[in-house]
Amino acid sequence: MTKIHRAFADLSVGQVHYAACGDLAAPVVLLLHQSPRSWAEYREVLPLIGRRFRAVAMDTAGFGDSEAGAMPASIEQWTRVAVELLDALGIARAHVVGHHTGGVIAVELASAFVGRVHGLVLSSTPYTDAAFRRARAERPPIDEVAPSTDGSHLAALWQKRQSFYPPERPELLEAFVLDALKVGRRLEEGHRAVASYRMEERIGKITQPTLILRATDDPFAAPHAAELQAQLPHARIVDIAGGMVPLPDQLPEAFAKAVLDFLETLP
Repeated sequence: MTKIHRAFADLSVGQVHYAACGDLAAPVVLLLHQSPRSWAEYREVLPLIGRRFRAVAMDTAGFGDSEAGAMPASIEQWTRVAVELLDALGIARAHVVGHHTGGVIAVELASAFVGRVHGLVLSSTPYTDAAFRRARAERPPIDEVAPSTDGSHLAALWQKRQSFYPPERPELLEAFVLDALKVGRRLEEGHRAVASYRMEERIGKITQPTLILRATDDPFAAPHAAELQAQLPHARIVDIAGGMVPLPDQLPEAFAKAVLDFLETLP
């Protein structure tokens, strides 16, 4: 198996953590995670993609082991930090893969830094237009729970996510809780950043070859695949049957195969 190497880069926000594997001379695939996860979402995917590419999974600023910096959390800020990481690693151009919040960051990266992105994979990515923002403003926080002295908030956090995870895979929910605990009181930052992002003003700038991955059992994101394709008529949709919210670490082989099948067709 391709070995994963972990390291930190000193960037404007402080130290940013990333994990990488594969040939240093190979084309790069940058993987961006959902909120409030970390690079660990791609722990099983990295070696599979690393067999043919240099695979790099970063912790978004403020998540995992990456420092948040002083700037307010936003999709635009997280995108700038991702570009800083590419610069620090000497990567001029990369394929970009994003899941959930990571997909929204990937949209901004591909639209704001066109020359830095070769191929684009949007996995379970919402389309955040005005209707999305209105609907999100009327809903309660996704993961936020009230702190307790007896630890019952940990069970509440588990229960909030339980229906979106495979019932026979408790280790996936454990991984979510571990990452959520690292984020602490900033647990909703990622969701708030997505809810305020004006994707409808940015997505039209995307010209890169694009793949939309739809996890068929993801109630949050699956309905958005058709909306994204309407905005990106050059994109195609690939369904991953049975995929739920934790798609990359739920079905890593299927996820990696879909990504590789797409990237290997690009010139």
